[in-house]
Amino acid sequence: MKLSDFDFELPEALIATRPAQPRTAARLLVAEGDEIRDLHVHDLLTLFRPTDRLVLNNTRVIPARLFGQRRRGDSVAKIELTLLEPAAQGWRALAKPLRKVNTGEVIWISGQLSAEVVAKSETDLTLAFNVTGDDFEAALTLAGVMPLPPYIAAKRPADAQDKIDYQTVFAKHAGAVAAPTASLHFDTDLLAALAAKGVQFSEVTLHVGAGTFLPVKVDDVTRHKMHAEWGEVTAQAAQEINATRAAGGRIIPVGTTALRLIESAARSGTLTPWSGPTDIFIYPGFKFAIADGLMTNFHLPKSTLMMLVSALMGKERIDRIYAHAVANSYRFFSYGDASLLLP
Repeated sequence: MKLSDFDFELPEALIATRPAQPRTAARLLVAEGDEIRDLHVHDLLTLFRPTDRLVLNNTRVIPARLFGQRRRGDSVAKIELTLLEPAAQGWRALAKPLRKVNTGEVIWISGQLSAEVVAKSETDLTLAFNVTGDDFEAALTLAGVMPLPPYIAAKRPADAQDKIDYQTVFAKHAGAVAAPTASLHFDTDLLAALAAKGVQFSEVTLHVGAGTFLPVKVDDVTRHKMHAEWGEVTAQAAQEINATRAAGGRIIPVGTTALRLIESAARSGTLTPWSGPTDIFIYPGFKFAIADGLMTNFHLPKSTLMMLVSALMGKERIDRIYAHAVANSYRFFSYGDASLLLP
């Protein structure tokens, strides 16, 4: 498999920079077998069965982009930070400009928040913040902005509306620096209606990292090394999912993050409680142990997520699905439309 196998032409106009309003008004491409239908997210109420179980990623996106200053005597310089993940001494973060920041310097972000640079590499910094725990979260909420994907941030800055739009309605556990975007299509009314129909839900946690946007740089895709992200499948979630499977129900993850996590926890063939970092790479030839389908957005050309959906549906079928999506002007990427893939 070559990287070029997962490329396709995507018109710039189809890249969404704002989500549909309301959330459930987004379009939904339903691919079941060889059939393709054009519906909307609110039609999920007619598509899911009372025996289905949806797996939701309840990670919470933190406002990980910060704007601060470093001060040297009378000299003041602006620094832009993007938090990546917790580290032993604080947080790893990207910095612009990185080369002008020195170890031992303090970056002043707000009246409540500052950070000392305790380590520096060729790619990022390690920051020790002046507050921790709940105080850190409170200060970050006030000072930070949502870390929009690069293809949106290049077109417009994040604003207050993104703090609502770029967060799922069931977000609980803070730690992600990118949203599980398929889940952004659900609102509380749709979740309640699905539950009333008998559809069941299990929550797992995978803290999506900024590495999700990194390009694949090798031509032989099997040589690509995935970034690791921390996740957890609780004993309750594992028991619920296994019970639904035993009863003959379908397990449908909402988003590639939920799918990658449950498949990470089922490498033995059986889903078990699990926590830790996962760098699972799913590409054609992968044997799925748990997922019977997937709800997901439309992905970047030549991305690992294109490889994942090709593994689930088959490469030729995904080519037809994406050609249909482009021809019918579906909106792509994080704020775009959705697909329900049922092999």
